[in-house]
Amino acid sequence: MKIMGRRERKKLQSKQTILDAAVKQFTAQGVRETSIADIMNAADLGIGTFYNYFESKDAVLLCLLDGLVDELRTSVEGGMQENRPAAEILESAVMQAAQLLLKNRFVLPLFLSAASESARPVGKTSRPMTAPAFKSIFLEIIHRGQETNEFRKDIPAEVVTEMFHSMFQAASFSRLQLSFTENVQLKVRLILSGLTARA
Repeated sequence: MKIMGRRERKKLQSKQTILDAAVKQFTAQGVRETSIADIMNAADLGIGTFYNYFESKDAVLLCLLDGLVDELRTSVEGGMQENRPAAEILESAVMQAAQLLLKNRFVLPLFLSAASESARPVGKTSRPMTAPAFKSIFLEIIHRGQETNEFRKDIPAEVVTEMFHSMFQAASFSRLQLSFTENVQLKVRLILSGLTARA
């Protein structure tokens, strides 16, 4: 295991300070209203330092979204190591993703934008965009459920994954008198009931 030197630790600390400041500013006043100067004032660092780590506010948001994905992946890996049923892991993962997006609502527009970009035909995207954040995690769980005969195999795992991923978009724009997480949970249960392999 490589031990970080003082300079590397300081760089890592500065980057985390910027991220923490960005979260506070985005939460308090929204992404659009937050300037890079606002972030760096909150971080108590010079504006030039920002560009040592990030190209733009979008780059900060992508980094924060990646952090949420890492958090979810760690949780899912724990469930898999415990050999919990795939349906249980999948429902837990989707609900945890919903909670993370709700808690960090400032990344939701970027998350939805990434999902929309990924649905376009190859070569039709106007600019490079991150792959939908939680998609690979859901796909891994669904493949596992199919391999263990918990989930139906007649529906491609990629199709099911798209359904799970699109639930967040549907719940975000829903006009029903349900909270975001309640909406997602009902959709999860409905999809799982159709996905579970029949004896």
